[in-house]
Amino acid sequence: MPPATPSSPASPSSPVGRRAVLGAAAAAVPVLAGAAAPAGAATRRRRSQRALPGGGDLGPNVLVFDPATPGIQAKLDEVFAKQESAQFGDGRYALLFKPGTYHGLNAQIGFYTSVAGLGLSPDDTTINGDVTVDAGWFDGNATQNFWRSAENLALVPANGTNRWAVAQAAPFRRMHVRGGLNLAPSGYGWASGGYIADSRIDGQVGPYSQQQWYTRDSVVGGWLNGVWNMVFSGVQGAPAQGFPDPVYTTLDTTPVSREKPFLYVAGGEFRVFLPEKRTNARGVSWGGGTPRGTSLPLSRFYVAKPGVSAATLNQALAQGLHLLLTPGVYHVDRPIQVDRPNTVVLGLGYATLVPDNGATAVRVADVDGVRLAGFLVDAGPVNSRTLLEIGPAGAAKDHSANPTTVQDVFVRIGGAGAGKATTSMVINSRHTIVDHTWVWRADHGTGVGWETNRADYGVVVNGDDVLCTGLFVEHFNKYDVQWNGQRGRTIFFQNEKAYDAPNQAAVQNGAVKGYAAYKVGDHVTAHEGWGLGSYCYYNVDPGIVQHHGFSAPNRPGVRFHDLLVVSLGGNGQYEHVINETGAPTSGTSTTPSTVVSYP
Repeated sequence: MPPATPSSPASPSSPVGRRAVLGAAAAAVPVLAGAAAPAGAATRRRRSQRALPGGGDLGPNVLVFDPATPGIQAKLDEVFAKQESAQFGDGRYALLFKPGTYHGLNAQIGFYTSVAGLGLSPDDTTINGDVTVDAGWFDGNATQNFWRSAENLALVPANGTNRWAVAQAAPFRRMHVRGGLNLAPSGYGWASGGYIADSRIDGQVGPYSQQQWYTRDSVVGGWLNGVWNMVFSGVQGAPAQGFPDPVYTTLDTTPVSREKPFLYVAGGEFRVFLPEKRTNARGVSWGGGTPRGTSLPLSRFYVAKPGVSAATLNQALAQGLHLLLTPGVYHVDRPIQVDRPNTVVLGLGYATLVPDNGATAVRVADVDGVRLAGFLVDAGPVNSRTLLEIGPAGAAKDHSANPTTVQDVFVRIGGAGAGKATTSMVINSRHTIVDHTWVWRADHGTGVGWETNRADYGVVVNGDDVLCTGLFVEHFNKYDVQWNGQRGRTIFFQNEKAYDAPNQAAVQNGAVKGYAAYKVGDHVTAHEGWGLGSYCYYNVDPGIVQHHGFSAPNRPGVRFHDLLVVSLGGNGQYEHVINETGAPTSGTSTTPSTVVSYP
C-alpha cells in the first residue's frame, strides 16, 4: 500500500507553536556518546567498502498522516481488513500521525500493526475518536489478540471509554486517554494481557475479564477489578496492595526504568528520541514540558527494508550507524552484531527477524547503553542454539550508570511455521533491563508439536543485577525462566506451562515432577520477585502433575511476594506453589493457589 503522504515528513503546513518549540529543544540536545562513526584503523580497513547512507524513506508499509490527509479512515480500515485475523501472516504496518488534531476516527488495530503519534508528547497528537482492539474475529475471545501496539497519542474516546482488549505482546505505551479504558472485548469474553507503561488514563481502567495485567510508571483515575494477578509499579492512582484478595500487587515506585525510544518529527524531519534513565520512578515521564533525554536525526540510522542482508546490517553498524527496521520480515543468515556502546536497534510495525540455518538473530557485546526495541524474532526451521544474546558468556562489566534495555522485543518459536531454538533469550550483561517481552513457544498455528517446535529454555539470565519489568514467557519444554545471576529482580511474570507434553515422563526433571516455570539457581544468594503467576493446561495428558510452579533456594536473600499457580480446568495440577510451600491445586474450578510471601 502506498504511503498516505510522502515518507519524508517535511510539509509547509507542519504545526508550529508549542510542538515546534519542543521539537527545537530536543534537536538541540547532543547525541549520545559513542554514536560517532569509528575513525582511524577501522576506517582504513573499510576504505574499499562503499559507505552505506543514513536516513531515507520508511518504505511502503509506513503510512504517515497529517490532519489534512484525505481519506484517513478508509486507509485505516483497509489495513485492518488485511490484518484483523492474519495471526501468522507476513503483513506488517506502522500507522503514524503527525502532530495535530484529528476528528471522528476509529483506528481498529489488527495483527502486526503499530499506531503512534509523531510528537514529543502524547498531547501533541490528539485523536477525537478511538484506537480499538476487539475480538470479533475470534468470536469474542481476546486471548489471541497478540502483536499490536499503541504509542504516543492522546485519545478523546467517542463514548468516553476506549477499548483495548489485547493479549500478550500488545503494549500501550506513552498514551493519554482523556476518558476511561476498557481492557475487555465487547462481549466480555476471555482476555489474557497485558501491559501499560508511561501512560495517563484520566478515567477508570476496567480490566473486567482480563486474567492478569502489569502497569508501570503511569497515572490512572481508578482501577475497577482484577481476576488473578494485577501488578502495579510506580503508578499514581493504583489500588492499594491487597493480594490475594483483592488480587493487587502494588509497588510505590519502579526501581529503574528507561522508556522505549520513539520516532517523532521536529523541524519537518524524522528524529528518534531516547528517554533518559529514571530511578525510583513514579508517574509518566512526559508530563512536565520537554522530555528528558537525547535526540538523534534519522540520518544517524540505517533505514533497513525487507530483503537486506545481515552482512549489510552489520556493515551499517560497523560504520557507526544505528538501525531502524521498517515493517516487514527479514531473513538473517548470521547474527546482527551490536558491538558499539549506545547503539539503537528500533523496529517499526513489528519488523520480524527470522534466523536461517540455525543462526542467532541478534548478539550484543558487553557494552554500555544498547537499546533494542520494537521487533519480533521468529525462530527458523533449523535449530538455533540461541535467538537473542545480550553480552557474551562471562560478561562482568558494571553497566549500572547506562544499562542495556530490551523493550517490546518478542520471540516466537513455531506458529508461523516450524521453528526450533534451544534457548530463546540469554542475558549475560550485568544491569540489563528487560522491559516487556513475550517469549512464546507456540501452542497453536502451524509447525507446532512437542518435538516439532522444540525449545527447551525460554529466558536464561546469567548476568548479575538484571531487572525484568513485565516478563511473559510460555510453553517451553523445560524451564521457562532459569535465573543464574545474583541480585536479579522481576516485577510481574506470566506463564503457562507447555500444553502439549505427551505424558509425565516427558516433563520429568530427575526426581522432580515437571520443570518449574521460574527457576532460581541453587547457588544464588539474592533474588526478589513480585506478582508472579504460572498456569498449567496439559490438554494432551490432563493427568500430568507439576510439583511446583517456582523453584528457588530457601535462604533469606531470596524473596518472593505474591505468587500464584492455576490449573486451567483441571488439565494437570500443581502440588505446590514454590518449592514445598503452597497448597495444591485440585479439581476443575480454575482456582489459584497462592503464597503471599516466601520464605
